[in-house]
Amino acid sequence: MDQRRSFSRRQFMGGAATALGYLGLKPGEGLLAAEVDETVRFPFARKLDDPYDSLAHLSSNENPWGPSKNMLEAMNGAWKYANRYGYPDGDIQSAIAEHHGVSRDHILMGAGSGELLKVVGLTFMSPGKKVIGVEPTYSTVYRHATDLRADAITLPLMEDYRQNIPEMIRTIKINHRNVGFVFLCNPNNPTGITVTAAEVRQLLDNIPEDVPVLVDEAYHHFVQDPSYAESLPYVLEGRNVIITRTFSKIYGVAAMRLGYAIAKPELIDRMRAYSTGSVNALVKWGGAAALKDKESEEWVLNKTVELREKMIAGVKSMGFEVLPSNTNFFMMHTVRPSSEFRSAFRERGVSVGRDFPPMLDWLRVSVGTEEENERFMQGLREIA
Repeated sequence: MDQRRSFSRRQFMGGAATALGYLGLKPGEGLLAAEVDETVRFPFARKLDDPYDSLAHLSSNENPWGPSKNMLEAMNGAWKYANRYGYPDGDIQSAIAEHHGVSRDHILMGAGSGELLKVVGLTFMSPGKKVIGVEPTYSTVYRHATDLRADAITLPLMEDYRQNIPEMIRTIKINHRNVGFVFLCNPNNPTGITVTAAEVRQLLDNIPEDVPVLVDEAYHHFVQDPSYAESLPYVLEGRNVIITRTFSKIYGVAAMRLGYAIAKPELIDRMRAYSTGSVNALVKWGGAAALKDKESEEWVLNKTVELREKMIAGVKSMGFEVLPSNTNFFMMHTVRPSSEFRSAFRERGVSVGRDFPPMLDWLRVSVGTEEENERFMQGLREIA
């Protein structure tokens, strides 16, 4: 096991207990974000003395503060089920269903939304079938398709780096009989740009009704663009829309793996046959607690937006073009190959995003803590 990433049960329990005891907090006791340091609300934001933690982690769009106090309390309390099969799970599925105003039959749990994207591929793809979407995007979906000897038809982004909905509609109609599903990452990763509510409706209203549309809303919580809307109403209308969400981003449990899909029950039943049921007890309890903890969610949103805009302003002041972002990351135009920047940053202890072909002179940068962001800015001043 990679010792940089391992975290034992004893450390987890001890860390949570120590953090709460040190603060004199009782279970369920609220904290106002304006009144506390981020390491109080998010105890594990206090980094361990470890080489892995010496890096500024700006490469994977993670929540740099980790899970909230309320999530830690809930997960810590679930250790007593570690030796059991069929353990109580905090009724996470009902909590998610209630959160969205749907029935449990509309929900499928997964170990992160990544697992569910693969489940969609296994459900709807087979040799000769095609998935249609843009490039660059979260292309793992396309790799799943090709692994199944299916095909991926990828369309270029428009000149403003938005997804080309008219061209997507045209391509779907041409390939209708062989389309397994359509993929829409909204907001898009890696650009951070949304597909507007009007564009989503345009897509759904102009393609055959039997074509499934997978909408990855991993970064939904960070969107503040009024032209955007979640796609849940289309599920409630009974359309062939599948939405995936994750707890890895705003809720800060990427390593714990928790996500879910929302779709009409008929689609969920088809997908369930390919689901592994591999979600652990701890994160289920943590997820149920997170959905109730609006205060912490709001704190992460506001802090992320504040720091993102500060970084973008600094990058622009140095003459770099930056795409508008509605996520916890942004893309900057490096002009020369972004791989050169990535290597130079790595030498300075800063980890930034990978290549996203064909945008090989653009660099994706995640929002980190204030200290991590400053290390990035200092590195950029040296590299540029």
